[in-house]
Amino acid sequence: MGILLGLAAALGWGVADFMARFATRRAGAYRTLMYMQLIGFLALTVAMAATGHWVKYFPSRAEHQAWAWAICAGLLNVGSAFSLYRSFEVGVLALVAPIAASYPALTVLLSLWSGERLTVPHALGVVAAILGVILAAVTFSAPPAESSRAGRRRQHLFRGVPWALVAAVGFGLLFWVLGFHVMPVFGGAASVWMVRITTFSTLALLVVPLRQSGKPPKGSMLWLVAGVGVIDTAAFVANNLALKYQQVAVASVLSSLYGAVTVLLAAIFLRDKLERTQWAGIALIFVGIALVSV
Repeated sequence: MGILLGLAAALGWGVADFMARFATRRAGAYRTLMYMQLIGFLALTVAMAATGHWVKYFPSRAEHQAWAWAICAGLLNVGSAFSLYRSFEVGVLALVAPIAASYPALTVLLSLWSGERLTVPHALGVVAAILGVILAAVTFSAPPAESSRAGRRRQHLFRGVPWALVAAVGFGLLFWVLGFHVMPVFGGAASVWMVRITTFSTLALLVVPLRQSGKPPKGSMLWLVAGVGVIDTAAFVANNLALKYQQVAVASVLSSLYGAVTVLLAAIFLRDKLERTQWAGIALIFVGIALVSV
């Protein structure tokens, strides 16, 4: 069950991230993230209200420490999700998506520190994922000097990399917090519900200080953002349930396969092109993910 839920999360996140690429470039990363969180929160609220009493999701005897960890998870999601969407907005999808998807390397290390045990393939997978990130983010060919157009293309290629790296670190911490401190108390749906409301509230409060647009999307943009919000939220719930049935290290790696889905969609529909060394790095990331999944 945990394996199927992890794969379902990967499929959902891959599709949602591909859709988010178009939304962020039309409405901006901030607006897209804020309203997809709101729509996901509202959809999940309706689903939870229709399937049971609220006490089923929020135990009355939950300790204050558990609530603090839940809020921490929400704040981590704010920074991680914004960095991910910003990388989609300014970077090349086929490059930034696999880098962001390498977050299980950190989650696995934190899980090991927290008491979980790794097999030799799992340890090799962590190393492979880290090396893959380095290869994917660095070019070894000489920069072209004769063409300013080529230079601009190279600059555009790497613009999203720092944001993707920040997203990878943030998500690595997030899923460790969820797996060890939030899920054991609140379960799959409630933990996502709290992350969604915390993320939206934080982004809404920062609209004016950060001079961002808080204008709601309309027309086709609204439907696109709504699709991202619903699919991403459903995938998040599937991921958190996978954490319940599998080791945190294994479940987080399975769900991170969404990077493969996003890259495949980008290759089919966007025809993003990368250098051979970068493709090798991306392949190594997926090898690492596969090894950790053994």
